[in-house]
Amino acid sequence: MTDLAPMKLDEALKPPRNQWWDVWDQFKTHKGALIGAFVLGVLVLAVVAGPLFWRIDPAFIEPDAVKMIRSRNQGFSLAHPFGTDQLGRDMLARMIAGGKVSLAVGLVAMLISIFIGTTIGVLAGYFKRLDGPLMRMTDLFLALPLLPLLLVMVMLFRETLAGMFGPELGTFFLIVFAIGVTSWMQAARIVRGEVLALKEREFVLAARSIGTPSRRVILRHILPNVMSPIMVAATLGIASAIITESALSFLGLGFPPDFPTWGRLLFDGVEYMTQFPDRVIWPGLAISLTVLSVNYIGDGLRDALDPRIRGR
Repeated sequence: MTDLAPMKLDEALKPPRNQWWDVWDQFKTHKGALIGAFVLGVLVLAVVAGPLFWRIDPAFIEPDAVKMIRSRNQGFSLAHPFGTDQLGRDMLARMIAGGKVSLAVGLVAMLISIFIGTTIGVLAGYFKRLDGPLMRMTDLFLALPLLPLLLVMVMLFRETLAGMFGPELGTFFLIVFAIGVTSWMQAARIVRGEVLALKEREFVLAARSIGTPSRRVILRHILPNVMSPIMVAATLGIASAIITESALSFLGLGFPPDFPTWGRLLFDGVEYMTQFPDRVIWPGLAISLTVLSVNYIGDGLRDALDPRIRGR
């Protein structure tokens, strides 16, 4: 008995375990999420570190006409593992360059949509007088046909932004902004529902009863408790943004032809699909793996961040 008492005292005096370890313990039980995180990590590492090892310029075209004709539409070789396109450009280099753009579009567009959705969701859920107008605006955006709206935005503002920032950077700003401002509605609805439940909890009522300003209540008590659904919506938002950008590029309304993205590579390869099917297989596979991985990661985060599921 004398030996057990100090042991129990030591255990009682230990600092509480960080809850993020519990989140990780639950996340790693989701095999699909682990595989998705590994695949996404490999893709990100390939597009970030790839240029350090594969130094071929993705826009390089042979200046000699005879060499250029010979280098067009080549298949697998040691010099060009993914072959070449109709202008003799290396497909592996273009896949790496296109991956950077596609992943950057997904990440930045997700940040814009999550910021807008979280702000509107918190305001609508916490302030009753704002709930009606903000939710009606959300319903209006949900009722709009998003793809035609995106096409109109691209056609209207492409030339203006290209003149201000250049064709590549202007198109990037336009696409990420257009995707971000048309994909925040689901996040807003999720956050609003969480805030409606949270603002009636005891700790929020106690903070309001002692005169804590609304801004402080939102920042200190509401937002930390809605981070779980926000993180899940963020992971799924990346997948949605990548698919939307790919659709725009596939329709020929995305980035310029000399600025590759995975969607643009698909668009360029459709004409040669019957003769050279690998021209659409590689970018299509990259898009599919990225979206599937991010969706599995979102499922794993949803289970890991929900305390009702954690531990099962």
